[in-house]
Amino acid sequence: MDRVRFITDRDQRILLVDFSDCSPEELAEMAASAPEVIAQEPAGSVLLLADFSRAEFTREAFERVKIGAALNRPHVKRSAWVVTENLPKALQDSVRSFSAREIPIFATREEALDYLVS
Repeated sequence: MDRVRFITDRDQRILLVDFSDCSPEELAEMAASAPEVIAQEPAGSVLLLADFSRAEFTREAFERVKIGAALNRPHVKRSAWVVTENLPKALQDSVRSFSAREIPIFATREEALDYLVS
């Protein structure tokens, strides 16, 4: 299954970046490759859902997530993250600060999708 792909929910095209259950190495690799997909889309057009459920983080992997979030900013219309207890709030806040983006956090994909298409 492709972990970076477009899905449709309520007739809205959403880019799903599925980091769920990833090792730190997988997470870092995906975080580095996702901006390439997003950069192909028009500015301000991407609805982005990143699911970090049960993913494992290292400092290096998380730095790649921060850089990716900053690079994506011109293309993202709205984003939402799904996070379980695996990502401390301090790290979430550091991404928001570094990327200068508001990134709401949700417990489930369904809640995140509801937000994105509202």
